[in-house]
Amino acid sequence: MAKRKIGASSVSITQLVFGANVFGWTVDEKTAFKLLDAFVGAGHSCIDTADVYPRWALGHKAGESETIIGNWLKSRKLRAKIVIATKVGGEMAPGKKGLSKRHIASSAEHSLRRLHTDYIDLYQSHYDDRATPMEETFQAYDQLFKQGKVRVFGASNFTAERLERALEVSTHGGYPVYRCLQPYYNLYDRSDYESELEPVCVAKGLGVLPYSALASGFLTGKYRNEGDLTKSPRGAKIRRVLDARGKRILRALDEVAKHQNSTPAAVSLAWMMSRPSITAPIVSATGLKQLEELLTSTWLKLEDASLELLNSASG
Repeated sequence: MAKRKIGASSVSITQLVFGANVFGWTVDEKTAFKLLDAFVGAGHSCIDTADVYPRWALGHKAGESETIIGNWLKSRKLRAKIVIATKVGGEMAPGKKGLSKRHIASSAEHSLRRLHTDYIDLYQSHYDDRATPMEETFQAYDQLFKQGKVRVFGASNFTAERLERALEVSTHGGYPVYRCLQPYYNLYDRSDYESELEPVCVAKGLGVLPYSALASGFLTGKYRNEGDLTKSPRGAKIRRVLDARGKRILRALDEVAKHQNSTPAAVSLAWMMSRPSITAPIVSATGLKQLEELLTSTWLKLEDASLELLNSASG
């Protein structure tokens, strides 16, 4: 399977990244193992998580997702073939968050232990931390890099202005630079990334790993009216996109999916993969059937007419 480098780094991945935010939340360890086995068995290698996942969910705590991935890595003994991407900066507990040197050093050690590994392939600043000088953050990253504990660094949820500033600070200081960005981006939510972040990523040669690539499930076609919002724990997030534009996008997806003998979810991902700036979208699955559907997107080639229809509907 063809691979793409994460920006100007030496780390290469396939066209899809498995989003493990669901592990420890809506996916238990047994199911997670089956999903990861199937994902890797299909030729893919990159798994994205964060130290804080899934602390936001009632009854859950931070670190559960990394722990499940670590147990799988230990069981399967595939570490050299897997690209692990995790994040730091989210609130692990009251007062324990951000990108200070102390917090990064401590968080990295905890992540390494939970993941049962001695290095992280891609370590990402989960959120911008305006309270901590960027120089301090990059000093911490420089230490992790020199210790061999991290191969590549990236950013998530940064504005274009702050991303450019971070690249300037790291380059000027001789520190490891961000090689990729993980933005919120999908066929419905396009404007912020395409108007501001994409030009920076292209100009600076950054890889792009978008999250919420299916808009919390909306772009699968699962949610088409108010009555559908009770179908899953994420349903409440869908209400904002059930507008005239959202329904227009769904009609376009249905038309292209029918033409391609595919599904709206696969078409949505194929549309994203067609954009030159995108390295690989991040997708989550809670069952094998769902994962199999998402994997079909990697061989789906959309015609120019289909791309134009989708761009017009979502523009």
